[in-house]
Amino acid sequence: MQDQTTATGQPPQDKSALRDAATVIALRRRDGLREVLMGQRGSKAAFMPGKFVFPGGAVDPGDAHVPLAAPLHPLCAERLGEDCTPGLAPALAAAAIRELWEETGLVLGRPDAWPDAPADWRDFAATGHRPDPSPLRFVFRAVTPPGRPRRFDARFFTLDADRAIAGDLDDFTAASDELSFLQWIPLPEARAFDLPFITEVVLAEVAARDSDEAPASVPYFAQGEEAQLFRRLKGRSPLDGVN
Repeated sequence: MQDQTTATGQPPQDKSALRDAATVIALRRRDGLREVLMGQRGSKAAFMPGKFVFPGGAVDPGDAHVPLAAPLHPLCAERLGEDCTPGLAPALAAAAIRELWEETGLVLGRPDAWPDAPADWRDFAATGHRPDPSPLRFVFRAVTPPGRPRRFDARFFTLDADRAIAGDLDDFTAASDELSFLQWIPLPEARAFDLPFITEVVLAEVAARDSDEAPASVPYFAQGEEAQLFRRLKGRSPLDGVN
């Protein structure tokens, strides 16, 4: 979750300005238990220092132009479109895949040549894949409260890593150094780690579900200067519950 540039390619003037972000909750099964992939942010990080978090970060301007190998699940795309900039859903999906790759070295993609990949996707393209968001499931949205040094309008996606990730799920050799102690943690044990409040809330939501289907509704949590907002994004699609 590094500092990002604005659409003009310049650093944002106000680093506390709200930015769209995407986070991946990668899950797998081992010995009958679901495990979640998490890592620890650096002690000197401006945002959530020392906390265990999911891979994720802000949307880059170029994410909107990445040629995805497949579309998002239609119901997830519809819900992502609620209360946001039109056409943002594909950029959020691309950001989720890029951040997962950068922070863990895991590839969510389909085998395909990508000779004209932009600079920040060349290492991903060198694996012989194009980004494929179709396995992602949008399950939570949360806005960082005002007054924090970094603020994000974050969309959380679950991912069945056993089915969707190309390669070894325990191979983090291509990861950046942004997250340390990358590890698969049994879901019942994850809340014993030093977690941000919203991560605890999202983990509880994920633990309550045992399905790769799009959820019946998506929790949306935001805290303003004077009040909290909590509602559920349902969409209007007839595809509720369709995998």
